[in-house]
Amino acid sequence: MSYFQQKEPPKREDRLGACIVYGGTLRELADKTRACRCLSDGSRGFSQGSICLLLPGIAILNSIPDNVNLVHGAIGCGACSHSQNANSRTGSGMRTGTVKDAVWLSTALNETDVISGAENKLYNSILEADRLYRPKTITVIASCVPGIIGDDVDGVVERAQSRVSARIIPVHCEGFKTKIWATAYDAVYHGVARTIFDDPDLTEPLVKDDLYFQRLENKKAHTVNLFGVSSMGLADERELTRYLNALEQRTVNPFPCFAEPDSIYKLKYAGLSVCVCPTHDDYLLEHLKEEYGVPYVLRHMPIGIENTSDWIRDIAGILDKRDIAERLISRETAELNAALEKYRPLFKGKRVFISAGEFRALATANLLRDLGFDVAGIRSFHHDEFANVEYEKLLKNVGDDVIINIANVQPFEEANLLASLKPDLFLGHWNGNFTATKLGIPSHVIYNTGLAYVGYRGVFEIARRLYRQLINPAFNKNMSKHVSLPYKKDWYGKNPFTYIKSGLEASEGYDGEEGTQ
Repeated sequence: MSYFQQKEPPKREDRLGACIVYGGTLRELADKTRACRCLSDGSRGFSQGSICLLLPGIAILNSIPDNVNLVHGAIGCGACSHSQNANSRTGSGMRTGTVKDAVWLSTALNETDVISGAENKLYNSILEADRLYRPKTITVIASCVPGIIGDDVDGVVERAQSRVSARIIPVHCEGFKTKIWATAYDAVYHGVARTIFDDPDLTEPLVKDDLYFQRLENKKAHTVNLFGVSSMGLADERELTRYLNALEQRTVNPFPCFAEPDSIYKLKYAGLSVCVCPTHDDYLLEHLKEEYGVPYVLRHMPIGIENTSDWIRDIAGILDKRDIAERLISRETAELNAALEKYRPLFKGKRVFISAGEFRALATANLLRDLGFDVAGIRSFHHDEFANVEYEKLLKNVGDDVIINIANVQPFEEANLLASLKPDLFLGHWNGNFTATKLGIPSHVIYNTGLAYVGYRGVFEIARRLYRQLINPAFNKNMSKHVSLPYKKDWYGKNPFTYIKSGLEASEGYDGEEGTQ
């Protein structure tokens, strides 16, 4: 039975064998994954911070035009929308010329709702959202509380649908059900595919003769779905679209961020789907292939020269445009390498630590190695089998002894690693650079939706920004003189993976002593 026949998607621990616990060297990780394809997850005796499914799920849904996010949960659930609204405003302004805020509401569950149930409250909230905003879609996002008390969210949606003009999309983001935050992507795609993939109603039926099907096939041959990520902005989208146009793909359907609800059904009629991040999109790509016969490319994240070239070659192979692709790659890389000559001498031998979602972290590590940096360590927020190809590249490019930390945030492990490895540069999420900053390590955001990061243009833009950061690191160094992290001094001399208890053992290169916070 297809996953999409179920009300909720499976959790990634079951579907992909994903995990969030590992500490050791790149070689040890590669040996484990080669032996059993995936890693059996462990646990931590101490855990400090994590990522809720609502954060990545709402990041996508807030960008959808003419949509209202209705978070079914406590008033604090979905508070990430306040910061994410900046992306919604700038993204809509750049694409349409009109700045639009995201619209989000909450059922604001209280103690009475938890005891008595909140299905009627959700039902009335849906009607009110439709009356006030008249949106095209209403995404009902289920948080932990309704999942715990047993609210039938899908039943309420079905009951309310006939009373509203908007299409209602149930999205299950009950965070207590999974430890893998990337399951949120599956939850969003699951809801979208089950509710708004139908073709629009036509006032007059089309005559589907031979000419109709001939035109349809010709259009499909030049139409591609571009699956982006919520951390990719318009600059990146345009850069990848430029490559696809060069491969004679005239129509590019960007999805999911800022995708018009009325046009999402067109994904079914493309000749190919291409993916920017395998972690992000495999769930829906496989559904499009099985249900609608749309093949897909799912292997490389186009960050860095090697990955971008491989990404283009994979697409060109399916489209039978290999000669065009090689000319494009040759022209672009020659121009790029000439532009990078200014920056490489400063980068040579500088040690860097990278922290991000799995594919972005690993692809960026390869990019920085190509620029001349030495990779001291990498931490990714989870691990699954799709990243094994990236780990093989790292083994070839950066060596066996690079420290790998798989952790759903856990800043105490990161602080320990940074204090011992002493990198010259740190790249991490914009809300996660504080650890490096307080240690006086120059830092840079590993993504910003207003800047370029992917493709050949992304390589140059990253190099240019890192060059400026390294020639003037005074801010972070001065900051470290006046602020500190909350950990005791003896913690920094302990094994950073002390609290990893089971499943995945800490590296044999560490002593395994108990640390103190």
